[in-house]
Amino acid sequence: MTSAAFAADQPVVKSLRLYVFDCGKLHYDDPSRFNFKKEEVKNYELSVGCYLIVHPKGTLMWDVGVVPDKDFPADGRPGTKFYATVVKPLNAQMKQVGYSPDSITFLAMSHSHWDHLANAYQFVKSTWLVRPVEHDILFGANPPERSTPDEYDALKNSKTVPLPNGDYDVFGDGSVIIKPAYGHTPGHSVLFVKLRKTGPIVLSGDLYHYPQERERKLIPLTEFDKAQSAASRADIEAFLKQTGAQLWIQHDFTGNAKLKKSPAYYE
Repeated sequence: MTSAAFAADQPVVKSLRLYVFDCGKLHYDDPSRFNFKKEEVKNYELSVGCYLIVHPKGTLMWDVGVVPDKDFPADGRPGTKFYATVVKPLNAQMKQVGYSPDSITFLAMSHSHWDHLANAYQFVKSTWLVRPVEHDILFGANPPERSTPDEYDALKNSKTVPLPNGDYDVFGDGSVIIKPAYGHTPGHSVLFVKLRKTGPIVLSGDLYHYPQERERKLIPLTEFDKAQSAASRADIEAFLKQTGAQLWIQHDFTGNAKLKKSPAYYE
């Protein structure tokens, strides 16, 4: 596997970096779809995270938000879509740390739901790492609910690497691995990132939404395959124990608020 060369004006790195971008929040007033009663969750809102992994061999964008940059109001107000609100366009946040969508080597999304793919159209020059079943969901007869084809149709013209039914080592050195965690959707994945100072972490995708799901082993009512979700959770929990990795629950509003956001980064 080879990765595209960095643009001349991009930062040169000698070790792995992880940037956390603020891609907004989802406003919920009823957590019942996640198998909770109202009194069991203190904060119903869910964060939306986008992540840039910078490796000496290239870059990987993991999940790309819920409101497309192109739909932000021209007067600077936040972008909105259904029950989502985003204050900062993704492109502007990337530019602040020296990158643009056109310069990103690889694009990968944990799964094909609307709140993870909204800016996919901007990454047409990246190599798209995707499980075939998730590719087929996007371009099949029944596209994902709440998404619109203009958010991802440009990926038809992208170089695409179909991910195997198992782990995929993005840069070939074990530091960034896309791992299967099927059940939430047929081809749902999580991302392992082995940072030198911070230590290993796993970005959850939608393996969990709230920490209480993990604590109480509750499966949301809307999973594609609940039994498969439970098995995937068990596999990832075993992996976390084996590697000592932290689990960052991407939708955990309280946990995400504690993370340092770009232009700061983890290394």
